[in-house]
Amino acid sequence: MLYQTCQGLPGCPNEAVIRCRDCEGLQLYCQGCTVVQHIAMPLHVMEIWMGTHFQRISLRNLGLRIQLGHPPGVMCCNPAPAFDDDFIVLEINGIHSVALDFCNCTTAQTHDIQLLRARWYPSTTTNPWTAATFHLLDHFQMYTFESKGSAFEYYQSLSHLTDKPGTRQPKDHYELLLRMTGRGHDPSGILSTKEGELMILCPACPQLGRNLPQDWENAPPNVKWLYGLFLAIDANFWLCRRNKSSDQADPGLSNGWSYFMEQTGFKEVVDASSGQLQEKSSCAGHNAVNLADTKNARGMAATGVGAIVCARHNLTRPSAVGDLQKGEKYVNMDYLFFSTLQHASDVCVLNISYDITCQWSKHLWTRMSWYPSRIHLQPNNKVFTFVVPKFHLPAHILSCQTTYSLNLIKGMARTDGKAIKRSWSNINPIATSTREMGPGSQRNILDDHFGDWNWRKVCNLGPFFLRKLKEAIPERDQHIFDLQDFEEAIPPASLVAWQVMITEWEQDRLKPNPFESEVSVATQASIRLELSQLEGQQLSHGVDTSLHPDISPSVLVAVGIDLESLQQRLAIDSTNTGAHATDNQLSTLQQRTNGLRHRIEQWAQIQMLYMPCIASLRSDTPDMPNLPEEPVHCIKLWMPSAVADMGMTCDINLYNIEWKLRCAQAHDALQELHKHLVWIRGQRAHTRSQAVINTVQLKIDAAATKYRTAWAALDSLSVKLSKLTWQVKFPKLNDDDIQGMTEAQAGGEGETEGQRLVSVSWIWKQHHGAGEEELSTAMHVEWCKACARANRWAEEVDLLQEEMRCVLAYFDWQGRWWDERAVARVDFAVQENEALIAYTSWQANIRCSMQAHCLSLWSVVPGLLAQSATSYTA
Repeated sequence: MLYQTCQGLPGCPNEAVIRCRDCEGLQLYCQGCTVVQHIAMPLHVMEIWMGTHFQRISLRNLGLRIQLGHPPGVMCCNPAPAFDDDFIVLEINGIHSVALDFCNCTTAQTHDIQLLRARWYPSTTTNPWTAATFHLLDHFQMYTFESKGSAFEYYQSLSHLTDKPGTRQPKDHYELLLRMTGRGHDPSGILSTKEGELMILCPACPQLGRNLPQDWENAPPNVKWLYGLFLAIDANFWLCRRNKSSDQADPGLSNGWSYFMEQTGFKEVVDASSGQLQEKSSCAGHNAVNLADTKNARGMAATGVGAIVCARHNLTRPSAVGDLQKGEKYVNMDYLFFSTLQHASDVCVLNISYDITCQWSKHLWTRMSWYPSRIHLQPNNKVFTFVVPKFHLPAHILSCQTTYSLNLIKGMARTDGKAIKRSWSNINPIATSTREMGPGSQRNILDDHFGDWNWRKVCNLGPFFLRKLKEAIPERDQHIFDLQDFEEAIPPASLVAWQVMITEWEQDRLKPNPFESEVSVATQASIRLELSQLEGQQLSHGVDTSLHPDISPSVLVAVGIDLESLQQRLAIDSTNTGAHATDNQLSTLQQRTNGLRHRIEQWAQIQMLYMPCIASLRSDTPDMPNLPEEPVHCIKLWMPSAVADMGMTCDINLYNIEWKLRCAQAHDALQELHKHLVWIRGQRAHTRSQAVINTVQLKIDAAATKYRTAWAALDSLSVKLSKLTWQVKFPKLNDDDIQGMTEAQAGGEGETEGQRLVSVSWIWKQHHGAGEEELSTAMHVEWCKACARANRWAEEVDLLQEEMRCVLAYFDWQGRWWDERAVARVDFAVQENEALIAYTSWQANIRCSMQAHCLSLWSVVPGLLAQSATSYTA
């Protein structure tokens, strides 16, 4: 052994055989010195040398008794041992059985108060015999926040730390730990707590009397939008709960005081509307709407939760979480919406994001009349804007994609509306534990986790806003520059008319939507439907032009055009296959080749029924067995237009069918060119990945080939069908015509008085009659979108600065509020009052330090804005 004699108290002659696993170093001491040294550390773990090894031993067995109610080392003259002289304490290093004496002097506090002053939390206030240290409770809370582990798992780890071999397992105190899981600064006490008052608010959201500027109500419209509240609504079916226990057996610690809403009124409304069926969706087939009444709820007390967060900062709102009894029913989401807005009744501008808002918002104010008057709003003095999150918008019909778009509506900045989805990713791991809980326990746990999420968000606001602003400033400048560059190609008269149109729509959304195309262009799909309907009408009148039971004339021609497109695509892929292609790539290409050849052979057999003349054309093909087989993408299909080129004739109906389909094919090709040219122009401006740009360039080339194929067929058919002016609508496409809206033609770009000379290609124009043309609807719509992009980024910069001001003002207000709490209560004794002042001062100091931290981080913002203005002017 390292030491034979105890080095503890001076002159101690005893043999050193005991060491502490929790103290620094491996020093050995005798029994008496060990007890003296651990009077103030009674929960350390000891080990005693047994001659051959160390063995765990408790301080209680070494003779240590813990005295409460007096300073460490001072014994009470009238001690009162704990029940059965065996007190259990849970600490992060294990479960301890200690010898505990309460103070029983005439001035002694109650046993539970003595434990609390020792920073031990009792499991009960009456004759406590078990407690957990504050240290353990803080550690357990952080453990659950970070790992989403359950209390049972945490207790099992404590039990294992106490006895790893499992030969001397401590008694089960798990249920006692569950009991240890206030509000003391309000003069009116706990029972006066209002709904939503114990939650962590978002400092960046507008709050009257806390962070809104003076006279904000009278701000002009171009400023007032900055004081709007952005909300995001969603449901989460991971957070379900089995039908266990009840509110009577398992009540919550609060009743709507934080994130979960007050339950009594909510359940009364839900029960009253249980028999009402929800209106079906008139948009796309939204399951959230159509299946709200059919979700399987067997064995479940709640199938999930609905929630509302601030859409820009992702903090859960007060009184904004509630159970779902079946699916995502309007009544549940309505009650959440109206309940949380009681905490923002002074805000005049509200922007609501919900993935089914096109359906949910339809009769919202009518449904409000069904609910208790205490949650009613006055919508007439507020501006409500309902939008669909960007991620969900493509799933909606076209009219919804422009009416509810966050990208197009004024005042939305760069909000994406899906903040709540990101918060679900944090809370979902706890679902496996909460689904087995009773109603009160689940609400307590979820409230705790929502609170931790909010607090973390508040602590991160400084770097969050700085990062967002650093991203937004250059994006704003670039999009404004792009818009100005775009507008150089637009005649002034058209530009003024478009600006008036978009301004009128922003002021009154009932006006014509400038982002919707007024021209309905025939697509291949619509023409195929039209031809199928026409053949159906003929059949109903006894006219059957089909020569095959499954393939009608329109289907024959349409399939032929599809095969032609597949040939072109296969040819491109074969050309792009490198010399070192893998076996998998070659195998896939060969399978496509074989499949296409088989389809062409089957189609050609049916084609012979409708176009017998092609038999001679195919028979003219030399049949030489020694020559290699013709590549599948080179096989001549002999469409009606190709037959016309050969001076031969076929059924006039086939000519008409192909004419219609080829016109639609040309329209589709131009639309594809528009889309890809707009995309690649923006990417060049931002110097994105060259590999991605090359991929889009291949799509542009494919669209050009598609148009030229359609044009060649139309050129051949025009003679047979006497179409004389068709080239006014479909000019020939040259390589110089394939350019963006603001790209100069080859050799046509110059500088004149600081203005670029830009020529607009015909593909961006639409033609009316002989020689008359104007900028196409596609260019009009694209200008509106470019204008919206520039405006949204400019709004983002302005809104971020306002939110940063709100954060600083809120921290300042909250610091002063905590200072006022220090003198709010006069019914405390001196010691309690000192503790009250210390706690409120600590909280006030936290807010002051957070404000100072934000000010320090944001000190670079004026320089960023000035640099942006300088570079933009230059």
